[in-house]
Amino acid sequence: MIRSVIRKLPQVVWLRAAFTRPFSAAAVPAPNTEPDIHFNKIFINNEWHDAVSKKTFPSINPATGEVICQVAEGDKADVDKAVIAAQEAFKFGSPWRRMNASDRGVLINRLADLIERDRAYLASLETLDNGKPYTMSYAVDLELVVKCLRYYAGWADKTHGKTIPIDGDYFSYTRHEPVGVCGQVIPWNFPLLMQAWKLGPALATGNVVVMKVAEQTPLTALYVASLIKEAGFPPGVVNIIPGYGPTAGAAISSHMDVDKVAFTGSTEVGHIIQKASGTSNLKKVTLELGGKSPNIIFSDADMSTAVEQAHFALFFNQGQCCCAGSRTFVEESIYNEFVERSIERAKSRVVGNPFDPNTEQGPQIDEEQFQKILNYISSGKREGAKLLCGGGVAADRGYFIQPTVFGDVHDNMVIAKEEIFGPVMQIMKFKTIEEVLERANNTKYGLAAAVFTRDIDKANYMSQGLRAGTVWVNCYDVFGAQSPFGGYKASGVGRELGEYSLEEYTEVKTVTIKVPQKNS
Repeated sequence: MIRSVIRKLPQVVWLRAAFTRPFSAAAVPAPNTEPDIHFNKIFINNEWHDAVSKKTFPSINPATGEVICQVAEGDKADVDKAVIAAQEAFKFGSPWRRMNASDRGVLINRLADLIERDRAYLASLETLDNGKPYTMSYAVDLELVVKCLRYYAGWADKTHGKTIPIDGDYFSYTRHEPVGVCGQVIPWNFPLLMQAWKLGPALATGNVVVMKVAEQTPLTALYVASLIKEAGFPPGVVNIIPGYGPTAGAAISSHMDVDKVAFTGSTEVGHIIQKASGTSNLKKVTLELGGKSPNIIFSDADMSTAVEQAHFALFFNQGQCCCAGSRTFVEESIYNEFVERSIERAKSRVVGNPFDPNTEQGPQIDEEQFQKILNYISSGKREGAKLLCGGGVAADRGYFIQPTVFGDVHDNMVIAKEEIFGPVMQIMKFKTIEEVLERANNTKYGLAAAVFTRDIDKANYMSQGLRAGTVWVNCYDVFGAQSPFGGYKASGVGRELGEYSLEEYTEVKTVTIKVPQKNS
């Protein structure tokens, strides 16, 4: 999800990410391949609890398939407890409600400080629980987590209303007030980063949070919960529940006392959450959902850059990115060369132990996703796409899949229409700019898109015509906390990041007061 090109130089690995500084190998500390597990319970009211049901579930290391530990399995009863705690923290006159906005910013910055302090541990734990390469966890994910929190810490005392010159002897103004109890459901592909994306704007604007973390990757979010308490947030402001979507997630989205729900995940579940809002209390909803993003390579593009960027756009994070460039459209005159060079790059991709600093690709998240991807590869072969490299299992244990490239892919094939969420590249051919624009938009999704060209007129034409929330030109996966992210169509509702996300966490109240006399 984050722009990060790896260049291997003698003795040095340089990582370039959106708004990150270059890192040398020496700047990334050695990982702890067996980090201690400090927290595996439910976090409510700044305290640790077993699940009401006493149930637990296993957290699995995707590189080995082995159980890391058992984690408390929250469900509706635990969500109810968390909502009560959050409501208490949000009461009118509570310490959180009475806190100066600038002091909220101080607390968020303090949380960022603590995450920086424990950065190597959190990166090691993220890699253990998620499978992404440790170098990426440390130099990309954790870097962006800290920057996101610091960005929103700065907004805490800068979101405010206006005075309005209404007619008559009245004084009218608006207040930007927190929504209240915010349910947040985060995914497993970027656990720490998605937690920061959700917490940052919610806390900056004075809300309280009940967060459900993905059952595949609960461990880093629970450790951050301990840092939230250490930072000094009042009890009940942030509550974190590990659990399953159909139980804990459903309880949040249908809860009558949850004022807003924010979800990142599949479009299928997004539909369910939207319905739950409609049949409960019409809570505010923001959804960051799936995609089948077009990556369009024109014949005038720099070939080396386009090949490397297209590779990165698809394979980064094991292909487990909602905005992955999963439909690579290549102009006919350069198609053969592009395909040949893409095959060569895919074959050179290093798959293996995510704690090895040379590894580019770790395992898929779990057995279910592993099998789903293999089924999509089988579907591509059945429907006549040409398997150019990869296509199989990459290790004798764990959930590793070979970097896979398909050519001669047609728009009506399943692999060209559905979100695979894995290391499977599909390359399609096009002839004209009008043709590729129509084909690129012929999808239910609209999360992201990219265009590679040296022609500024083509770039402008395509960026205006593409129906997507983000369009990158001559780059891919460039993110900054300052710039909004979200989708058109079935890719979501609302925006994450930037000033725009603050609107998702505030209500605008108009106050009009009769005055004896109004003067300009």
